[in-house]
Amino acid sequence: MADALPPDENRRAGKRRSGKSGKVADFRYKRSNQQGKGSRQANSRANGGRTNGSTRPDAARGPTRPVQPSKDPHRINSKPRKNEAYAALDLGTNNCRLLIARPSGRDFTVIDAFSRVVKLGEDLAKTGRLSDEAMDRAVGALAICAEKLRRRNVRLARSVATEACRRASNGEEFIERVKRETGIMLDIITAQEEARLAVLGCHILLESGEGPAVIFDIGGGSTELVLLKPGGKIPEIIDWQSVPWGVVSLTDTVGRGEAGRDARIARYTEMRRIVSDAFAPFAGRIADAAKSNDIRLLGTSGTVTTLASLHLELPHYDRKAVDGLIVPSTAMRDISGRLSAMSPSERSELPCIGHDRADLVVAGCAILESILDLWPAERLGVADRGIREGILRSLMAAERQSERSLKALHESRVGRSAEG
Repeated sequence: MADALPPDENRRAGKRRSGKSGKVADFRYKRSNQQGKGSRQANSRANGGRTNGSTRPDAARGPTRPVQPSKDPHRINSKPRKNEAYAALDLGTNNCRLLIARPSGRDFTVIDAFSRVVKLGEDLAKTGRLSDEAMDRAVGALAICAEKLRRRNVRLARSVATEACRRASNGEEFIERVKRETGIMLDIITAQEEARLAVLGCHILLESGEGPAVIFDIGGGSTELVLLKPGGKIPEIIDWQSVPWGVVSLTDTVGRGEAGRDARIARYTEMRRIVSDAFAPFAGRIADAAKSNDIRLLGTSGTVTTLASLHLELPHYDRKAVDGLIVPSTAMRDISGRLSAMSPSERSELPCIGHDRADLVVAGCAILESILDLWPAERLGVADRGIREGILRSLMAAERQSERSLKALHESRVGRSAEG
């Protein structure tokens, strides 16, 4: 059975196409005027199987409890209170990111955010373990997140860890350390759940059309691809695949030596080969769909947002200009080709890349081009949103459903009382 996502009433997403206008197709959540320092840090980023069961958005399975928990394992505060918030924390292979938001109709308004490069998966591909230094960096970032959760009157929260913790032999030990030192209970989610949350968080930016669509998420340690059923207001997942190649794992595996232009091109070619081989089973399954008319493509990752920034020739990263942008796929290929031939120092001097992303963006380009090979859409949608937004929507949808169920139960009891 397909994985059904909640309908979205806003159909404006994807109707605008951009050359270098920098205009945004749609916003799903609003920024609060009361954002603090943590919100301004949110834009600090680093580049970083067929589904058989039906999984609908549900409440948090791995909640964060930085304060005294209630009897309900998903709640931090058991009684609804004015201005209470919801939180989503995503600890990835390269970044630690937090969003705290309040409901606003069927959308939400971000009231606090945090993002820090922690490089949790550094050298994981070589050692199979999380290093002490990487774990220390992550715990330091998570301690900041825990303090924000305490201050923001958070009602429901979910904190997830992805590929680095899935792969590391000491992943569970690290989770216990985080719980002990910060109070945050991280849920190591499956690749399938990671893909579902990414789709849930960004699918509204998918370009309008009746053809089949692919949504992908290039992470630090893995890449998820999801094929969506064509047509309909509710995206349905009909196939998906996760491969253990993200910007960190691919860079560490191929190596970071880039002595000369020929060596850099050869390194990029090897990256393309590795990723294409990993994608081959999924590419074979979706080959017929890829030949359809009006195929659509949407990507969420630091790779696509960085390349979109270069396409727009932005002097510095601007989320409002990038999130929801529609870019010609040929433009993204051209930028990828140029970056792969540059030296690390040349890449680091480009706006929106800098030193932190200079050594990882090439791996992201290799993954992106391999995706464009198997799904040759003419345009690529760009999303600066994903797992965290998916978690928030899931939490809020589950809460609304719970409230409706309680109301219906109450009305049923009142009706039976009246009849008696």
